[in-house]
Amino acid sequence: MNLIYNGMPASLLAGAEWQKGQASSSQGNCMELAPLPGDCVAVRNSRYPNGPALIYTRAEIAALVQGAKDGEFDHLAG
Repeated sequence: MNLIYNGMPASLLAGAEWQKGQASSSQGNCMELAPLPGDCVAVRNSRYPNGPALIYTRAEIAALVQGAKDGEFDHLAG
């Protein structure tokens, strides 16, 4: 992996080990995350595995996870 940037094609993240949550839907409605070198985590839409990857710091992912645990995003789930 050379230059890592937000919005890059996920297919360019060679060697990334993508992980899907166990609660993901069987219809492919899920996000996948992959740890990257340094302090980064990539996120992609499993329906578009070669589409754009959003790149976050581990601190940003931790804040998202804590917010989800605290129910801050419950209104977004149908």
